[in-house]
Amino acid sequence: MSARKYFGTDGIRGRVGEATISADFMLRLGNALGRVLESGNPNSIVVIGKDTRISGYMFEAALEAGLVAAGADVRMLGPMPTPAVAYLTRSLRADAGIVISASHNPHEDNGIKFFSAQGEKLADAVELAIEAELDRPFATVASEKLGKASRVDDALTRYAEFCKTSVADSFSLRGLKIALDCAHGATYQVAPKVFAELGAQVEAIGVRPDGLNINRDVGSMHPEALREHRQRCGADIGITFDGDGDRLQMVDGDGRLHDGDALIYLLAKHWQRNGRLQGPVVGTLMTNYALEKALADSGIVFLRAKVGDRFVHQALVERQGLLGGEASGHLLCLDRASTGDAIVAALQVLEALHDSGQTLAQALTDYLPLPQKTVNVRIAAGAKPLDAPAVQQARSDAEAALDGKGRLVLRPSGTEPVVRVTVEAADATLMQQVLDRLAEVVQAAS
Repeated sequence: MSARKYFGTDGIRGRVGEATISADFMLRLGNALGRVLESGNPNSIVVIGKDTRISGYMFEAALEAGLVAAGADVRMLGPMPTPAVAYLTRSLRADAGIVISASHNPHEDNGIKFFSAQGEKLADAVELAIEAELDRPFATVASEKLGKASRVDDALTRYAEFCKTSVADSFSLRGLKIALDCAHGATYQVAPKVFAELGAQVEAIGVRPDGLNINRDVGSMHPEALREHRQRCGADIGITFDGDGDRLQMVDGDGRLHDGDALIYLLAKHWQRNGRLQGPVVGTLMTNYALEKALADSGIVFLRAKVGDRFVHQALVERQGLLGGEASGHLLCLDRASTGDAIVAALQVLEALHDSGQTLAQALTDYLPLPQKTVNVRIAAGAKPLDAPAVQQARSDAEAALDGKGRLVLRPSGTEPVVRVTVEAADATLMQQVLDRLAEVVQAAS
């Protein structure tokens, strides 16, 4: 496969105003996508959604202009979760979907994600075709072939109804008090609506976006905000999302935080009991070993994919599995949604608890994750510290120290200039010592 010039592991992402995250590049990007689509399907339709970053207005307009110039029609969704764009791409019979979002990153970052007509991440061949078009001059079709743009006024209602259909018609949240944290992001309107319409008493924070406060001290990157909010309002359970609505974490009634691994464990066990589970459960290199062992003890096959939801998705499709995800809270329930959907995943957990008659704390009593910690070491652009002899030696020393007692992962991020250093061990003191040493050596080599 050819090397990518613009696309990373999860679309295109960076600092607003720099390199590819600029208005002029977005204009060309929209034009390139439009030309790729129009070459195989004249009069193509592209939907565009965004999170709540102030820069989304600028990039939305630029993408729209580029697409229309190539002859594609555009349907504007406004602020919508990433999985909502995936769903609406299918529902509106569009040829592609675009999300303007940098997910859990701060407001000064932004990015672009694409979906195919099936509501899935674009195939490698399509991404490479778009990159090839980006290297060609901007082109405008004849006036009579220009595309048109329009707003989809009922996008939020359409998506809310889709979320509710992911659970049984008889399912109700009546009597349950839910604390929500929407990260001042893309779920700020739709998440409270969905849970309230299913009968829950909803107490929400992170629902006042101003264009600059997305993910700031709230959301799944700052779960302490939800823990404090749940305790303050006396909720039975807490749910926190990231800025674009594809990640979640939960807090139980005792105030304990549960990540994606714990929620996958809960769903896998419940689905195994009711016959819904098919194929293997898929995690990543970062998945806590406790999940792998717990599933094996229950006779459930577990596989690890490379980090990134697209790789989890690929592995699930190849092995005909339905359930997978990452510790970060990006969960895939492929019999309900074509991509990671935090609201849908939260509803699956709540339905499992409802059916079993358990609280979140009770359902996870026997899941005991090994102590694990990740440090993000910021690096200079283009730096490759993992190739440095000092880092390789430190890694070898760390693996020797952890032999039979834990594991480690060093990997460059695909979305920001950092190396993620993760260490896991039954002995928390050993874990911290190894983590500190590795992070120190990686930083020195950066």
